[in-house]
Amino acid sequence: MTPASAMTRCDILHEDRFLIVVNKPHGVLSHPNPKAGKPQAAAFEGSYDQDRRCFKTAAGIVWLMHRLDQDTSGVLLGAKDEKTAAACRAAFEAELVRKKYLALCSGGGALKPEGVWLDHLVTAHAGHQVRTTVRHGVRPNAEAKYRVMEVNALNRVVLIEVELITGKTHQIRVQAASRQIPLVGDDVYGSFELNRKLRKSILAKRLFLHAHELSLKHPASGQQLTVKAPLPPDLSAVLEAAGMKAVGC
Repeated sequence: MTPASAMTRCDILHEDRFLIVVNKPHGVLSHPNPKAGKPQAAAFEGSYDQDRRCFKTAAGIVWLMHRLDQDTSGVLLGAKDEKTAAACRAAFEAELVRKKYLALCSGGGALKPEGVWLDHLVTAHAGHQVRTTVRHGVRPNAEAKYRVMEVNALNRVVLIEVELITGKTHQIRVQAASRQIPLVGDDVYGSFELNRKLRKSILAKRLFLHAHELSLKHPASGQQLTVKAPLPPDLSAVLEAAGMKAVGC
């Protein structure tokens, strides 16, 4: 029998007959980009069917249930059969899947201990470039809850946990930047000059955004399944350099 590891090039966080949950590294695509000029590493092995949103791997088919940006690391969910995939899609559409992220923001000293971000986000595509902006005066279509985990006043950074209620392109990055607290290392919506300073002071060499927890009702058993991905060593090193404990990360 072909080992399950043949399905993915990522560390497996959970696997059973119906689901496979992996820890996607930074720099790896959730699925191949057909518009890219050269092949790039994707989370699962094998060829990708763009229409069916599934991978054909040596160990069987894996349906991709959601995506993470290439620069974002963390929990990524796959289903092993069409029935399970359909159930997972329905759960995502009904906003019954809980997705929590760890994000390090620059500034943020005035942030309340917890709160809700409500915005109307608009995404535009220009060739290979994707940009999302906030449109004001329009009914919100993007919602996220946050709570402050730790603040470092010296380096003016704040670690927050964000739970996405909706799933828009670059949602956390755009909602944070629109509040003048861009994510550390964000070279699209953040500050180039600030990122340059933080690269020197706290070794922040890439986007600090990590999908650290995913929770859903298991499509087969009906039991609540919660899977966590530990913070990668490079992001842990950033927190250490900033003098932050990051309990629970």
